[in-house]
Amino acid sequence: MRNWSIAGTLIVQPVSQRSDLLAEPVAKAITSLDESEVGVVEIDPELADTAAFCEAYSSPLSASANCVVVAGKRSGEVRFAAALILATTRADVNGVIKRRLDVRKASFAPMDEAVELTGMAYGGITPVGLPGEWPILIDKAVADSPELIIGSGIRGGKLLITGAALASLPGAEVIEGLAKPVE
Repeated sequence: MRNWSIAGTLIVQPVSQRSDLLAEPVAKAITSLDESEVGVVEIDPELADTAAFCEAYSSPLSASANCVVVAGKRSGEVRFAAALILATTRADVNGVIKRRLDVRKASFAPMDEAVELTGMAYGGITPVGLPGEWPILIDKAVADSPELIIGSGIRGGKLLITGAALASLPGAEVIEGLAKPVE
């Protein structure tokens, strides 16, 4: 098993041994990934939000990536996408993402709708296991990262994964400039 330098105080386990730390759609989809490029950790669900997680477990904020569900309408049709960006940045929702979805206006999907459509918990949504028709937009900085921490589909777990593994997901598109630095 890989030695994850970003794990902080957490104990990384193989995903095949801890499917209880994964939402059902994540557990189904993760089997397509090389197990050497992904691990899972158990966390306190109250500490799932990125800043609290990093502080509590001594994990670098610069290695955390957040997945947001974005929606936009075109001719009455709602189009969804997931965007994966570093936690130190913000998604360019009404620039890059809006153009990629080919919609007039894009915004974060409402929490209850995102949870229902993904089968994942709010605060744990991850690009692994999303609906197959959704594009997964990955900022180039995420794809280039050797190690990242992302959601596992539930608030009580996190995935440790390589940027290359994320870029290899079905429907993944690596996009330069998908995110902007937080000012």
